[in-house]
Amino acid sequence: MSSKLDITRVRNIGIAAHIDAGKTTVTERILYFTGKTHRIGEVDEGQATMDWMPQERERGITITAAATSVLWKGHQINVIDTPGHVDFTAEVERSLRVVDGMVALFCAVGGVQPQSETVWRQAEKYSVPRIAFVNKMDRTGADFFQVVQEIQQELGAKALPVVLPIGAEEEFTGLVDLIHNEALYYLDGAAGTEIELGPVPRELQAQARTAREALVEGVCEEDEVLMEQYLKGGEISPQELIAGLRRATIAGRAVPVLAGAAFRNKGVRRLLDAVVEFLPSPVDLPPVQGTWNGAPVTRAPKDNEPLAALAFKVQADRHVGKLLYLRVYSGVLRTGDTVLNTSRDVRQRIGRLFVVHADHREPVQELRAGDVGAAVGLGETFTGDTLAQADSPILLAPIEFPAPVIDLAVFPARRTDADRLSRALADLAHEDPTFFVKPNPETGEVVVSGMGELHLEIIVDRLRREFGVEVTTGQPQVAYRETVIASAEHEGKLVKQTGGHGQYAHVVLRVEPHDPGAGLEFETKVVGGRVPKEYVPAVERGIVEAMAEGPYAKFPMVDLRVTLLDGSYHEVDSSEQAFRTCAAQVFREACRKAGLRLLEPLMDVEVTVPEGELGAVMGSLASRRGRIVGLETRGKLQVVHAEVPLSAMFGYASELRSLTSGRGEFTMTFARYEAMPEALAEEVVARRSTS
Repeated sequence: MSSKLDITRVRNIGIAAHIDAGKTTVTERILYFTGKTHRIGEVDEGQATMDWMPQERERGITITAAATSVLWKGHQINVIDTPGHVDFTAEVERSLRVVDGMVALFCAVGGVQPQSETVWRQAEKYSVPRIAFVNKMDRTGADFFQVVQEIQQELGAKALPVVLPIGAEEEFTGLVDLIHNEALYYLDGAAGTEIELGPVPRELQAQARTAREALVEGVCEEDEVLMEQYLKGGEISPQELIAGLRRATIAGRAVPVLAGAAFRNKGVRRLLDAVVEFLPSPVDLPPVQGTWNGAPVTRAPKDNEPLAALAFKVQADRHVGKLLYLRVYSGVLRTGDTVLNTSRDVRQRIGRLFVVHADHREPVQELRAGDVGAAVGLGETFTGDTLAQADSPILLAPIEFPAPVIDLAVFPARRTDADRLSRALADLAHEDPTFFVKPNPETGEVVVSGMGELHLEIIVDRLRREFGVEVTTGQPQVAYRETVIASAEHEGKLVKQTGGHGQYAHVVLRVEPHDPGAGLEFETKVVGGRVPKEYVPAVERGIVEAMAEGPYAKFPMVDLRVTLLDGSYHEVDSSEQAFRTCAAQVFREACRKAGLRLLEPLMDVEVTVPEGELGAVMGSLASRRGRIVGLETRGKLQVVHAEVPLSAMFGYASELRSLTSGRGEFTMTFARYEAMPEALAEEVVARRSTS
């Protein structure tokens, strides 16, 4: 059903964290305690409701963001459970783009881990208010206060605990609610599903008083009204404290911190209360911002406003075809409506609308302001597109995704499957903005690009299972890049006479290195109309086209500053095409003069190992051209922080398992591109030229 509640009682939230922090376990408990399911699905048993893909259930990890909707104390909470593995960071990116609030999960033992930082920064980019949940308080080595300190120091957040754990590890039995100054005890005889309220334990009373005072002070520092009341010595009631903390959370100035052990059903109901109490409804946030014809446009979250909706996910579904996930920011979207896709300037008719619960869909007639749902019938709409009323258009900011860093050649096992493979890859590319498909006309193979080995492994598995296409694969290839070493200038002319109009263009270009991650910066210093203004964009297009295949090893070029210094034209024979062709030729020669080097993706790698295997693991990383940048102790484990080239990390999972008897684990996130040693670069170039 579409939201029939007042929009102030709607919460659109994402659950995000480092891998294995317990996101899906928390979501399963949310479903259970809100009555959405009557049996708790366990991730380890492959029975989690939200992990519905076969690949998710087999591996015990979340691969695709899954949505559902639950009711809690008169509020509708639309939940998006996101993956924690870095290979599927696009799922987190698009989810955080459309939610109003986020629950950030942290492992009580692991604390702030690499992917924790990544999702936190993603939430900051979209100004998403956050609450934190320290999970796994029942694990050996759990330390609530250490995690709070890490959130403050490593994430720069004003973390304000609203609960204190009663005990830890096997002794974790309940929570002290600092707002209401009472204790919640979980009765283990009922598997933690029954709660008993009582006074704060005597041994925790002094600590609870200090913690509550710190909470009150922290909230008052962010709220002028409460600060004045506090300084006058007035008592801050629980309701005033909740209201003040809610305002600070929505403004992004504070992060309430809760605790629990979701696997043992502890702390999840208090977390649901916190979602309702502290995270915003759509009307608590500023109206959504967009543009049209260069002018700013806003839409308030009201049903009577013109329609504004963002497509944030595409899913190929064997039953209904292309399923499009939508967030409706304003207006009402109805079955049968004709809407304008302002991103592509096409009109489309809404076939059917659904609210979604993992892989189950419930048909509805409409989606209203604040709703998250799905639609079919929008064949020409893709991730990041805006849907609006034709007579009141708005274009919302698209979703930005990271570039893929690894390539893989795929071939159909049978020649007769070539067309089916092509269609399947196109469907998967429409679903996943970090998955690219590039046919190689020279070799006849198809090269696919993704975020990591696991990402492409899942893609190949889906080709076989969902699309029935058997494929064989080549070795994974790193997505290298090229750039220039120094500054150089080159002058060139294109002069062709072929009878009738000829072709004439003359340009002088300077190329020079730019900052890492800067891409291309193009400018013109031509004066006196020596290159007419209408031809300058053609020069830039020619450069962009040439950058797609660099002169060194035919890898894409990055991080360049290119300046058009001079040139000339012919009144009859000059054209945009001539300047584009000429600019591409001159650019390539200027790059050769400047000198070229190969860049390789460098990864931030975090390896967690028992102390006895630390030496072997550090030696292994060094043999893979890794640089150790930090070491830390986490309980009885050692954590190694290193920077390692992606090309050296293939097969590392198997080696780490062998070195640590299966007790070690690692995560890997893209850091930056860095120059490759010349001898290794020449090897890559040689392989490239013979393949």
